[in-house]
Amino acid sequence: MEQKSSGAVMEEFKTQRFQLLDLPWEDILVPHILRLVPLHHLMRLQTVSKQFQALVQMYVANCRHFTASQVGPHLPREAFCNMLKDNKVLQELALSICSDWLADKELLPVLGQNHHLLWIDMTGCAQLTRHSLVAVSLNCSNLQHISLRHCEWVDNLSLRSLADHCSNLESIDLTACRQLKDEAACYLAKKCVKMRNLSLAVNANITDTSVEEVAKSCPLLEHLDLTGCLRVRDGAIRTVAEYCTKIQSLKVNHCHNVTESSLGILRKRDVEIDVAPPLQRALVLLQDVVGFAPLINLQI
Repeated sequence: MEQKSSGAVMEEFKTQRFQLLDLPWEDILVPHILRLVPLHHLMRLQTVSKQFQALVQMYVANCRHFTASQVGPHLPREAFCNMLKDNKVLQELALSICSDWLADKELLPVLGQNHHLLWIDMTGCAQLTRHSLVAVSLNCSNLQHISLRHCEWVDNLSLRSLADHCSNLESIDLTACRQLKDEAACYLAKKCVKMRNLSLAVNANITDTSVEEVAKSCPLLEHLDLTGCLRVRDGAIRTVAEYCTKIQSLKVNHCHNVTESSLGILRKRDVEIDVAPPLQRALVLLQDVVGFAPLINLQI
């Protein structure tokens, strides 16, 4: 058999035409090339040909982080379903820009096949129901962070289910989940003792009972948001100061029954508080009225 000379081989190599898709998909394109391309560009790329569509689908099926906003300001329902239909390795899922249309029908299949989720953001997804939160609790036992801001469908039973099955939770945002009452918040605190970041903001049902249970059950707590919890009083804040030795920030704006007598204890520990001390507030008011503030040493 006649062997080609090295020069002939090189000449033949030069005349061949190689394309992007000729590179190994699983070894080169997916892990090293496509991961550098923004997701919204990949969505356009898959419209070029069936081969590119298959390549992009392979990439998305192996994504561990899916943030819907990376696709653009609007993600169509059909695109969402197609993109995630084969993914079983998700660890992070952010859905806030899908809030206008996302319902249980679209989300439940994704949750059912992704058991490694650690981080979920459902902010503002008003068309979901408690069934989605129950599905999270049953399928995502290692969950560490979940945002349910402005999800008014969250009720006591679904939150109890989450607490029962996701004891590794470190961060949960329940801002404006107005159905929740002390019973559910206390149950959550007792079950999720690793909690570091908690928001119970904008909920008139939350009282000192919830705050005191959180303080006693969650010694690792670092950030607590009680904005607009009108029934929280000084006694609960003193309990936070006593038990939460790692607390770094506290939000109590519009908590009219919380005063400097309790906040001052935390200020001495350099805890960040979103309400200014009385003297500073008075100076700001004076400046608004007369147009300047007197030179007063606030350190005195």
